[in-house]
Amino acid sequence: MITKYIAAVTTRFNPFKKPSKTCRVFLAHLPADARMKMKINTTVLGRDSQEPSFLKLTFKDGKEMQLDTEKLKINDVVVEVDRHSRTLNRVADLEPL
Repeated sequence: MITKYIAAVTTRFNPFKKPSKTCRVFLAHLPADARMKMKINTTVLGRDSQEPSFLKLTFKDGKEMQLDTEKLKINDVVVEVDRHSRTLNRVADLEPL
């Protein structure tokens, strides 16, 4: 997963529910130095909370992507993130030095 172009990550999940697995695995896929390179905001809900889990990404070009992790699996999330990151990578490669 290309995380170079992610500026901020916001997650909210209940760790005791099965649909929150996507958020937890996404956070585990971030590199070790991610907190120095991007803003990460994580909200862990209580055991009895009925709020749905979600993942919101902000890229360095300003695009925001809000993903419903109740319906998406981790592979789907990685594909969506990589799709936009590859576009930003191409634009960066084409810019003159």
